[in-house]
Amino acid sequence: MAINGTHLLFYTTEAERLRSVLRDALGFTHVDAGHGWLIFRTPPSKVGVHPAEDGNAGRHAISFMCDDINKTIAELRARGVDVDPDPADHGYGIVTTIHLPGGCNVQLYEPRHPIAADIRKSRGQAAKRPGARRAPKKRSPAGASTISPRPQRRRARKAPRRR
Repeated sequence: MAINGTHLLFYTTEAERLRSVLRDALGFTHVDAGHGWLIFRTPPSKVGVHPAEDGNAGRHAISFMCDDINKTIAELRARGVDVDPDPADHGYGIVTTIHLPGGCNVQLYEPRHPIAADIRKSRGQAAKRPGARRAPKKRSPAGASTISPRPQRRRARKAPRRR
């Protein structure tokens, strides 16, 4: 079995408006699955599991992460996205809420904890977060082979393109 992705769903009474916000304001690229049914590419994701309290068993939530919450809020508001309240420190991150069309609320936060996703800053540099370090590469004992047990196949070279 190989899980190779995550599919998120928003159920809304304003599907077209919400698709516009995802496409135009958030800048998510998409494919058209047919008849205008847009499927959006999302940034890298992670899954957290929290204990249920106060009858919240079975609940799930969608959060968007960013590397500079104040800058992100300013950009979203400039594009007409409703972001409220002002950001607050919740310990695990600086948090606010994006109010999307049709009653869909999404948490927006700047994490203050190690993250499991390959998040990159907008400048293309790796995000630096406290505690979020790559594990050191494992080294083979001296004299041990680093070749995988499966035989390696040589790839055929492509013929040069004719003009």
